[in-house]
Amino acid sequence: VDSGFPRSPRGAVKIARALVAFVTFLCFAASRAHGAYTALAVMEVVITALFFLLYLLKLDKKMSWLFWPLADIFNSVIAALFLLIVCLFAVIIKTNNGTLAGGVFGLVLLVLCVVDAVLLFQKISLDGPRRRNTPAK
Repeated sequence: VDSGFPRSPRGAVKIARALVAFVTFLCFAASRAHGAYTALAVMEVVITALFFLLYLLKLDKKMSWLFWPLADIFNSVIAALFLLIVCLFAVIIKTNNGTLAGGVFGLVLLVLCVVDAVLLFQKISLDGPRRRNTPAK
């Protein structure tokens, strides 16, 4: 278990994403909004929680068959695009106050997705030298 991950900037953003996505889900569910709004919020909670557990339990090191930070960036960018479309519709259509609140929290979640993608992109280097486990001589 990586006990320092939840206190790191990436861990804090993952926790914030999961919490804001859950609040977004609660707003959409309480307002009986369209199913697509609720489904997107639930998917975001689940996927973010799974990535958080992946990094917390250091499973990304054990399952090295996939470059997990790049998959996480891809997830963040796709989630941001879906959130932009769905939450703008929720804010513009605004069937009731719950849908409006869910749309606003969804737009906050969009910003957190972009921040998460930027933090991950700064962490990885695709063309630079890789870190080695043994010290250089």
